Amino acid sequence: MTRWIELDGAVNVRDMGGLTTTDGGALRTGRLLRSDNLQGLTPADVDRLVTHIGVRHVIDLRSDTEVVAEGPGPLTREPRVTIHHLSLFAEGGGLTDVEADTAPTVDTDKILPWQNRPDEDGPESERSVNHYLAYLADRPDSVVDALRVMAQGPSIVHCAAGKDRTGVVIALALDVLGVPRDHIVADYAATGDRLEAILGRLRGSTTYAQDLDSRPADSHRPHAATMEKFLTILDERHGGPLGWLHHHGWTDDDTAALRAALRA
Repeated sequence: MTRWIELDGAVNVRDMGGLTTTDGGALRTGRLLRSDNLQGLTPADVDRLVTHIGVRHVIDLRSDTEVVAEGPGPLTREPRVTIHHLSLFAEGGGLTDVEADTAPTVDTDKILPWQNRPDEDGPESERSVNHYLAYLADRPDSVVDALRVMAQGPSIVHCAAGKDRTGVVIALALDVLGVPRDHIVADYAATGDRLEAILGRLRGSTTYAQDLDSRPADSHRPHAATMEKFLTILDERHGGPLGWLHHHGWTDDDTAALRAALRA
C-alpha cells in the first residue's frame, strides 16, 4: 500500500517505509521519502517533515537552472536539514524533468533484444527509457552520491514532478535494499495517482509551465512498462542496478550502510 504524506505545499510525497524485501524484511518508516518540488512547503509542512518525521537530508535532483529560477525553498532555511544538490543533467543539459517526455525518440529495441516483450506504451515509453539511461550516463556521480546520502540519515528525494529523476534514483535505491521488482515498479507508477495535482502545481511556476503546456497532460503519466524496461536494460547490460552502481564506485560497504540505515 502506498504510504502517502499529505502536505499543503507538495502533492506527490510518499514514504518508502513498509515496503517489503525479498528476504522477508521491510523498510523502516520515516527514513526515505520521495516528493515533487518542495518550493511551496508551508511552515506546518516543514514542521511535519523535520520535527515529526525527522527528515535531515534533502536530495535535490533538479538542474542548476531550476534551482536558480525557483530560488531558495523553505527547507534551505531549516538549520536541522542539509541540502544536497545532485543534478542528473550534464552541465548545459536540459531544464526540467518534464522534458523526459519530449526527448528525441531512440529505438531501444535496436540496442537490446526485447523478444516477447510487448511495448505497452509505444514511443512515449521509448523516449522516457532513453532519458532515464541518459541520467545514468551523464551523472553517475550524482546517482551514487544520492544513495550514499540516504545512508546518513532520514532523507527526502525530489525533483520537479517527483516522477522521472526521483523515480530513477528511488528505483535504484529500492533494488539495493532488496525490494522486489514488482514493488519498485508499482511505486514508480503510483505518481500517476497524483498527476493532475502535480501538473497543476507545476503550471503555477514559470520555470515549468511552458514545457508542460506543450503536451497533453496524460502524456506525462508514468507507466509501469517504462520502469520495467529501464530496469531490464540494467539487468542485461550490467547485471542489474547493483552491478551498474559497482561499476561507478559503489562498494559492498555502501550497500551494507544503506541497508543498515533503511531496513528494519
